[in-house]
Amino acid sequence: MVTTITDGVRVSVETIYQPEYSNPANDHFMFAYKINIENMSAYAVQLISRHWFIFDSNGVKREVEGEGVVGQQPVIEPGNSHEYVSGCNLKTDMGSMKGEYHMVRLLDNALFDVVIPEFHLVAPYRMN
Repeated sequence: MVTTITDGVRVSVETIYQPEYSNPANDHFMFAYKINIENMSAYAVQLISRHWFIFDSNGVKREVEGEGVVGQQPVIEPGNSHEYVSGCNLKTDMGSMKGEYHMVRLLDNALFDVVIPEFHLVAPYRMN
C-alpha cells in the first residue's frame, strides 16, 4: 500500500492483479486498485474530478481525466473516508499510475488538488 497526505486529505492505494480478466497471449493485463480517501482536515471536502497518468512498461503513456470517481462526486466530512475500487488495463505485465483529485473545501469553495501517490501495477509472477 502507498499513501500520501495533501492539505489534510490522505490517499491510500492497494493494487490487485486480475488474472481472470487478463489475456497475456493478447497483451491484455487487467489490474484493480482500491483507493481510500480520508479527510483528516477540519472541513468537509468534495471530490470534483480526477486526472490520471498511466504508464505501461513498453513506454506507452496515457492521461485520463473525468468527473468524480466511479460515477460519484463524494462529500467527505472531517474524520470520514470514501473508498472505491476501479481498474486499469495495460498491454504489459508491469506499469504504474499516479495522478490528482481536484477537490473543493465546502466551507469557502476553495479549490485544491490532492496528490494520488504513484503505485505500481505488477503481475505477481514478475516479482520473483
